[in-house]
Amino acid sequence: MAYAAWDHPEPLALGSAPLPEYGSGSLADLLPTLAAGMAVPGMTASITELTPADRNCVFLIDGLGWEQIRAHPDEAPFLTALLGSSRGGTGRPITAGYPATTATSLASVGTGLPPGAHGLPGYTVRNPQTQQLMNQLRWQPWTDPAAWQPYPTVFQLAQDAGVHAAQVSSPAFERTPLTKVALSGGTFHGRLTGEERMDLAADQLAAADRSLVYTYYAELDGAGHRYGVDSDTWRGQLMHVDRLVQRLAEQLPARSALYVTADHGMVDIPFDEQHRIDFDEDWELRAGVALLGGEGRARHVYAVPGAAGDVLTCWREVLGEQFWVASRDEAITAGWFGPPDRFDERVYERIGDVVAAAHDDVLIIASEREPKESAMVGNHGSMTPAEQLVPLLEVRS
Repeated sequence: MAYAAWDHPEPLALGSAPLPEYGSGSLADLLPTLAAGMAVPGMTASITELTPADRNCVFLIDGLGWEQIRAHPDEAPFLTALLGSSRGGTGRPITAGYPATTATSLASVGTGLPPGAHGLPGYTVRNPQTQQLMNQLRWQPWTDPAAWQPYPTVFQLAQDAGVHAAQVSSPAFERTPLTKVALSGGTFHGRLTGEERMDLAADQLAAADRSLVYTYYAELDGAGHRYGVDSDTWRGQLMHVDRLVQRLAEQLPARSALYVTADHGMVDIPFDEQHRIDFDEDWELRAGVALLGGEGRARHVYAVPGAAGDVLTCWREVLGEQFWVASRDEAITAGWFGPPDRFDERVYERIGDVVAAAHDDVLIIASEREPKESAMVGNHGSMTPAEQLVPLLEVRS
């Protein structure tokens, strides 16, 4: 006779992970769809709900998830009124891609490729050449950008096809390696304030008969990380973002389409041992692990030689009810990083021997080696709707 109390709980089935809509409704499909509508060679209109326009502007608001807009109609009346326009008037979101994190998502947007192809598959990943963790947002330690991400951006391809391409963002981002590998092509225009960016983005749209313009706002994400998406500070930032979108929408030149999207959503995680599992204090999770990469809700785990199987078994036993825990090959084959047939072999060893994606409201922090990240209130990275679903709000002139 079996006693239920003695039964070991079954880990989450990998097939239950809600995969991003690669190839039909992910961030990687957005710019190719817009560029195809402007007759840029080699581009495919994968988001079939969108109608072509001669002038296209993408306004990416860091950290503005679909669920966060829906939960705050009073703070974001303009954005809320646009929810029905999302994804070509279907009123549906698109997906960020895995992991739902800034470096990965910006590379997906700019290259039109899924993470397994462009090769930025996480916040921090192992560089196979040095065996060190590389932070792909801050680009530390230094790695040759062209070798790390060799594919041209959609902006470059559009410019080559005679489309006026421009990025309008903070001056601090003009020469960063991430901008180079993900968003280069055309002209970069640095402006400090959000209002200046909106005005200049509208001007850049009007600068040619065919235009592709990208603009960006980061401060909402910063408020969420520091204070949480339930904070007054975050709500104040959302109110500001709402006004910025309206300001840009009201200045669109003729034959334009504005698309408001995001790189990921966000969830607040309580500060207790139940919700924040400290890798640096857990001997079971540390056993056989050489490097801990990724971030709290989307971990890459690199095992010491010969220990990958044991690490996978341990992580599944300890975390399998709260995380989808996969081997590297399982995650690739399941399509976490994009369609398996589009996976670039140069990316293979950048992905952890074990990949852990949060299902519950839980983090794997590392209080000693990642003190700043471990102290964040708002977090993201995994495949849950709050993190994965992002808007594609549309305004046309």
